Amino acid sequence: MAELGKLEKPEAEQFQGKRKLYLVPLLYTWSDSPLEYTIKYDLYWDQVREHVANLEGKLGKVKRIYHESVTAPGEDGLRILERLNSASHQLIKDECSAGAELELVEDKDLVEESMDWERHLIIGFLSEKVARTVSQFFADASHRRYEHIAKRISETLKDGEAGMLVVREGHGIQFPKDIEVFMVAPPALDEVHRWLRERQAKAEAEEEASEKEAAQPQPEPETKPPSAQ
Repeated sequence: MAELGKLEKPEAEQFQGKRKLYLVPLLYTWSDSPLEYTIKYDLYWDQVREHVANLEGKLGKVKRIYHESVTAPGEDGLRILERLNSASHQLIKDECSAGAELELVEDKDLVEESMDWERHLIIGFLSEKVARTVSQFFADASHRRYEHIAKRISETLKDGEAGMLVVREGHGIQFPKDIEVFMVAPPALDEVHRWLRERQAKAEAEEEASEKEAAQPQPEPETKPPSAQ
């Protein structure tokens, strides 16, 4: 997988006529996200747009767009995407205005099955046996889902075209060997990762301190001698 910024003009020429895929990590925000995170999140998507434009200038304009969890192509897909993620929606809307097409890459049943198993995993279980069973079902559904995504990209991305896939990090998609994949990883992505790690470490430290405090023996209440009558 190639990285942006390391391609000089002579190197870029070797990819002419080949299928190319610009891989954009999908980040989400939430309604009450801290301002510090929101600033990094907005910066990330600004940098993604710059990096994609840089790739397009070296390797070719995006012709096909693929986005995880979007279960319809074209305008219907854009409406779904607007509800899912406003930042990636704006990026893809701009690309479509410039001539790109939003392709159907997901199978609705596989998306819903994977999400249901993942939701159960997040809730947690008392039984280790049930946890292992649900984990296996989730892994199987995810595998079939990622196979479907890879197949759809291979079927729709034509020779010489450039596509863009927006998908969460940690996916299990195995791309066809004849597709050159270029990772879009701007500096703000590392900043977001660092912020999330520090937030997690702080939460774990606070939880550990709370557990230690709860485990401390409580002092016996003082008793006063009975007053003389």
